[in-house]
Amino acid sequence: MMQSITQQPIQQTPKLEDRLSALVREMKPSGIRKFFDLANRQKDVISLGIGEPDFATPKIVRDACIVALEKGQTSYTSNAGMPELREAIAEYIASSWKVSYDPASEVLVTVGSSEAIDLALRALIEADDEILIPVPCYISYSPITAIGCGKPVQIETFAEQQFKLTPEALRSAITPKSKVLIVSYPNNPTGGIMTYEDWLPIAQIVQEHNLIVISDEIYAELTYDSKHASFASLPGMKERTLLISGFSKAFAMTGWRVGYACGPEPLIAAMLKIHQYTVMCAPILGQIAALESLRIGMEEKDRMVESYDQRRKLIVEGFRQIGLPCHEPFGSFYAFPSIAHTGLSSEQFAERLLLEGKVVTVPGQIFGKGGEGFIRCAYATSVSQIDEALTRMERFLKTI
Repeated sequence: MMQSITQQPIQQTPKLEDRLSALVREMKPSGIRKFFDLANRQKDVISLGIGEPDFATPKIVRDACIVALEKGQTSYTSNAGMPELREAIAEYIASSWKVSYDPASEVLVTVGSSEAIDLALRALIEADDEILIPVPCYISYSPITAIGCGKPVQIETFAEQQFKLTPEALRSAITPKSKVLIVSYPNNPTGGIMTYEDWLPIAQIVQEHNLIVISDEIYAELTYDSKHASFASLPGMKERTLLISGFSKAFAMTGWRVGYACGPEPLIAAMLKIHQYTVMCAPILGQIAALESLRIGMEEKDRMVESYDQRRKLIVEGFRQIGLPCHEPFGSFYAFPSIAHTGLSSEQFAERLLLEGKVVTVPGQIFGKGGEGFIRCAYATSVSQIDEALTRMERFLKTI
């Protein structure tokens, strides 16, 4: 006789949301994305919001990739990146920023500079390590730190000091748990820069407290009145600094997703281990495009930088004329005008400007402490668009 199968009580399927990491559940989505989503529902808007060049990747570089594609160059590359690209990056860094790296062991090609930042923090952070982050800054640093179980410590910078990191502010933020300092100059969103002389006292503090520095120099080529000073070029700093950059901004290659990290061999080796298990390698066509940009695309890059400089002067003067105080942005392609006198928060101002004035900007508060009372405006768009945006903003200001 068949025995009956014991019926087990059916477990109710739990909500998937309840099974997610508490850390990720509590993480706020990108504040920039909210304004892009709002803008997508509007007609006839002008965007000063997106941090992306309005130039296409130079044709000479695209043509080289078409030839490579026709030859069937569609394989994986070395995990660390094509050897010839790493050699070209090392030569470029040495000639441009006066820092020498061994391409075989001290250069890693990544999927954009954002992956390099993620790899570096994952390789360095242990539970409760404090990561020092001058703000306002690129929005990813704090969330990536938190995902790695580190503690982001924001160091506020101010318009009155051109949003520079001061030695006094850095010293006041350091504790026995401080491990890494992330610096990003030229700065997103403020356009602030640090000169060689500005860096010297910072380097002394870094050495005194045995800090490791992650220097995000993705806007290094976009400086206008003075040459970029790489933190790794300071005496004694190369050995404790990871220099991160890429091709997205100055070379108009955002969609190709190619960045790089240069630094001490033990740190690069640790990052490479994580990189091998996660993304394996950057896309080969992106690497070919990056190599061709360094070989034959420098004149095009310089022309784009010259155009950004013209637009920078136009938008800053325009803001001042319509009554928005704006410090001089000496780098990147962002202006950071103050809207504090309007009585609106930066989020209120940006949302109303979008809905009523049809201009997309990004509220400064999403970039960390010190960003409230400002809006980020990318001038990587045409002169005619900038002119029209300024006209609309002037009209909007009269309605407040």
